[in-house]
Amino acid sequence: MGPTEIGVAGIAVALLLIALRVPIAVALGLVSIIGIMFLTNVRAGWGIISAVPFNFIGNWALTAVPMFLMMGYTCTTTGMTKGLFRAMRIFLARLPGGLAVTGVAASALFASASGSSVATASAMARIAVPEMLRHNYAPSLASGVIAASGTLGSLIPPSILMVLYGIYAEVSIGKLFMAGFLPGLVSALLYMAMIVVRAKLNPELAGRTDERYSLKEKLESIRDVWPLPVLIFCVLGGIFMGFFSPTEAGAIGASVAVLIAIARRAMTWVAFKQALTYTAVGTSSIFIILVGTLFFTRFLALSGLPMMLAETVLSITAGSQILIILGAAVIYVVLGMFVEPIGLLLLTLPIILPLVSGAGMDLIWFGIIVIKLLEIGLITPPIGLNVYVIKGALGNQVSLQDIFRGVGWFMVMDVVALVIIVAFPALSLWLPAVMWE
Repeated sequence: MGPTEIGVAGIAVALLLIALRVPIAVALGLVSIIGIMFLTNVRAGWGIISAVPFNFIGNWALTAVPMFLMMGYTCTTTGMTKGLFRAMRIFLARLPGGLAVTGVAASALFASASGSSVATASAMARIAVPEMLRHNYAPSLASGVIAASGTLGSLIPPSILMVLYGIYAEVSIGKLFMAGFLPGLVSALLYMAMIVVRAKLNPELAGRTDERYSLKEKLESIRDVWPLPVLIFCVLGGIFMGFFSPTEAGAIGASVAVLIAIARRAMTWVAFKQALTYTAVGTSSIFIILVGTLFFTRFLALSGLPMMLAETVLSITAGSQILIILGAAVIYVVLGMFVEPIGLLLLTLPIILPLVSGAGMDLIWFGIIVIKLLEIGLITPPIGLNVYVIKGALGNQVSLQDIFRGVGWFMVMDVVALVIIVAFPALSLWLPAVMWE
């Protein structure tokens, strides 16, 4: 068996183990260690295995991961996100389908602070869906909007996926952050527009509300949620103006979140300890997956499979960017039903990046496309991860069929957003081009 055949066999075994619910880090690490020793020898294999993780984990840019996690968990444990849905509701509820529109806005803001689609879906499901059901919203719309809107945190910066993609693709993480802002905003606006149009055409879909709020109530609601916009503005504004790097922005974001919590008298020892614990657990989970994918990347490189695939695909497609994007779409949407986004991103980049580079595609633009595809995979039937998170959070309040029925309309909007991102690269590349460095 030649090196290429060993590489193909390794991918097949890794995917089989993942399908059998073996943790992705264990599956990739085990396959890679055995594969590297087959391709070299035991002594050389141990040398690679002992050196690669230390050299990569020591990458300074990776310190942004625990810092952004700390920022998000501090916001959550100190209650900065508690009044988010109510505040958005006061300003948006009178629109057709206003509570669902509110769900999109609140989820997008929550996700941008937490950096986790799953955490957003779980938290907002408990807050927003029962309120919509109480106002006679269709269960499919009430649950589907939160399942879909939770994914926006991957695209709206700061995003852990962008940090990891930037490190692997060796592109500016700050430019990736800026590149994701407008596509994320477009995605959220498309969701909102679709809800308003559907509610206008079918009033039975979304119960009407005659709630009116005084100026005092509106000002009080702003007081409840001002920390999140201020925090996000500090992080993104500092990066855009060139005041600090994305790595430094993570530390500043975490520090500002703690200071805001102290200023609001919401920081307790219990909340601080919880934030630190969640950060340590989250960072450990991400880094162990990183180590597994590092081994897998080295294994595939030794097999020569990525370069062979790149040459083969490029010879068939003649370097067509559209065909490469379509191929990537199939891979990410299908695998995205089974594999969580961080693992899937790191699993596929060693194979896909050589294709993208060979076709002369802009790696920042392609990164935004990949992250959008990962978002779609999170809600794609039959095993969209966010859908099951919503079901777990709501129990018997909404059926699984209703949730999948509800996310269908949002998947259509996701496809529209993806087409816009592909057709107009400037949407992703304009802000990175004008940012100060």
